[in-house]
Amino acid sequence: MSELATITRHAERGMITLRADLSDGTVGEAVRAATGHAIPAAGKIAGDGTKGVLWMSPDELLIMVPYDTVDAALEQIVTALSGVHHLAVNVSDARAVFTVAGDDAREVLARLCPVDLHAQSFGVGDFRRTRLAQVPAAFWQHETGFDVVCFRSVGDYAEGVLRRSAQGTPTGALG
Repeated sequence: MSELATITRHAERGMITLRADLSDGTVGEAVRAATGHAIPAAGKIAGDGTKGVLWMSPDELLIMVPYDTVDAALEQIVTALSGVHHLAVNVSDARAVFTVAGDDAREVLARLCPVDLHAQSFGVGDFRRTRLAQVPAAFWQHETGFDVVCFRSVGDYAEGVLRRSAQGTPTGALG
């Protein structure tokens, strides 16, 4: 049996959940100051998984920063949004992050997620919240593959289904 993709579990990834009115200019300024990136459009990521912003919903972002800087970034955001209705929380230790890389990484995820992953429908910078097998997850495409985020409590299960999905023969259905 061949391996379609390489699955890598990351030890630490700094993450902040920010809930706020994303149309508020003060929120946009706080996000840019903390990450160097603007708030992305729906279904997109600005930056990368090391330092970037992921659009989670009309009032929620997932902010990625280096793990050792997450407390400082959170303090910077909270200070900048003083007086603005928001919720900002360090969720770094509550999440598991995986990279799925290789020629058939797209197929590995397509076997597990109800998302159109054809190359014409999903490309670099695209982001989705969905189900990975039976667990809530989110993923985005970058130049070398996909990064997947899920709750740490189901991280071992997610890693197992990703590794099983990475085994076998590609169908070639996704181009």
